[in-house]
Amino acid sequence: MEARVQVISREMIKPSCETPHHLKNMRLSYLDQSTPAIYFPILFFYRADESKGLTTSNHARISQRMKRSISDTLTSFYPLAGRIQDNFVVNCNDDGVVFVHARSGARIVDVVRESNMEEKYLKQYIPCSDRYHSTCISNIRPLFLVQVTCFDCGGIAVGVSFLHKIADLASVMAFMGAWAGACRGEGGDEVSRVSFNLANFFPAKDSLGSNDSRFPVSDENFVTKRFVFDKEKLRALKEAAINPSGSTTVNNPTRIELVSSFIWKHLIDFSKLKNGAERSIIFGASHAVNLRPRKNILKNMFGNCIILSSAFSDTTTANANELQELVSKLRRCIRRIDDDYITESQSGDRALNDLQELVTQLITSTKVEEEEDEQGLLFEWCCFTSWCRFPLYEVDYGWGRPLWVCTTALPLKNLIVLMNTKCGEGIEAWANLNKDNLNLLETKIQLISITNNNYNN
Repeated sequence: MEARVQVISREMIKPSCETPHHLKNMRLSYLDQSTPAIYFPILFFYRADESKGLTTSNHARISQRMKRSISDTLTSFYPLAGRIQDNFVVNCNDDGVVFVHARSGARIVDVVRESNMEEKYLKQYIPCSDRYHSTCISNIRPLFLVQVTCFDCGGIAVGVSFLHKIADLASVMAFMGAWAGACRGEGGDEVSRVSFNLANFFPAKDSLGSNDSRFPVSDENFVTKRFVFDKEKLRALKEAAINPSGSTTVNNPTRIELVSSFIWKHLIDFSKLKNGAERSIIFGASHAVNLRPRKNILKNMFGNCIILSSAFSDTTTANANELQELVSKLRRCIRRIDDDYITESQSGDRALNDLQELVTQLITSTKVEEEEDEQGLLFEWCCFTSWCRFPLYEVDYGWGRPLWVCTTALPLKNLIVLMNTKCGEGIEAWANLNKDNLNLLETKIQLISITNNNYNN
C-alpha cells in the first residue's frame, strides 16, 4: 500500500497554567538515569463514527479540542512539558510538547488490514524526525510528541512518541488516559493520585550523570515487524513447554513466558550458526519488570518504575536451549524481582549492580569486531517488554475504543514488544531484528502447530 501522509502543521503545546516555582525541578531517579534517551512510539487508530462526531467535516474542531485538552492535561503532568538537564533533573519550564497535524488519503480500514505491516509505512503516522533520533541528553529535546493524522474516510490516527528517559509505558498510559478523559470533557481522579517522587525511593547516582548509554541502538540493518501468536499457536507452545525431556518444567507457563522463550530460543539458534559453522555463545534475555504491583508504595509513581531482569543461556551446556528450560529461566528471572529485591535496590545497589553486569556484556556484544571472552564465548542479547496488562484499547477520546493499537520503528536492536491482540486472546510480538533473522523467525512461527510441538530443533 502506498502511503499518502501530508503534514499540515507542527507546533508546540504548552500547559494551560504555568507550573508553580516549587515544582520547576523534578529530580530523576537512578532508574531514569540508567534508561537510554530513546523515543518509543505508540499508534492508536480510530474508525469514523458519525454518531460520535468522528467525521471528516469535524476534523478541524476535533484537532482544536485535542490541543486544548492536552494543554489542560499537561498542567497536571507538567514534567512532560519540560526538558532534561545533565541526566539529573527535568527542568519543568513549560516549553511544551510537539503537536503535529497531518492528513492521509488512505482509508483507515486498509491500513489496519495490512497482513504484513511494514515499518516504512507505519512510521509515517508517528511524530518522528531525524533531529529527534540522537540518544544524547539535550535541554532542547521534547519529551513527548503527538501526531494526529486525519483520514479522508473520516477516521483518525493518534501517534505518540515518548522519551523513555522520563517515563515508562505505565506513566505514559496514565497521561493518555487523563488526556482522553479531558477530551471527552471528564475529569479523572487518577490525575491527583500520580506521584512524581520516584527519586525519593531510588535516588540519582553521580556515576550515571554522563549518560553514557551502552544499549545497542537500532540502525538501517534492523527492521521492526509484527508477528501474531493466536490462541492456537499459544496452545501449541504450551503443549510443547509442559512435555519436556528434562525436569525443569513450568506447570502453567504464561503467554508472555511462552512467546518470549520461543523467540529467545530461535535467536540463540540463529546466532550460534554463522557462515555454516556453530559458535559457542552466551545469549542473554532481559525482561522489563514493572515494580508498581510488587510494592504498594510505588503504585502511582510516574517515571521509569521498572527494572530489567536478565536470564542467560550458555550453548555449551546440554539442553540449555530447549524451550522448557528457557521458560523456566525466564520465570525465575522475572519472579526474583520481589519486595526484598526492590528494598535492597532502594537502600543499596542491587539493581544497579545487576544492570552494570549486563551493560558490561553489552559492551562486548556491540563492538564492531566481535571478541570472545576468556572462555572463548561470544555474548548476545535481546530484550522483551510486555504491554499486555496496560489499557491500550481503553484510550477513548469520545469516539469509542481504538480500532487497532500498535507500535513500529523500535529504537533498540533485538527489542521485542509484546501486546495483546484486540480480542485479547492472542499476542502481537513486534520484533526489531536484523532482516535475515526476521525472515528466519517468520518461518519458525508459521510452523507452530499442535501436531508439530517439537520446537527444540
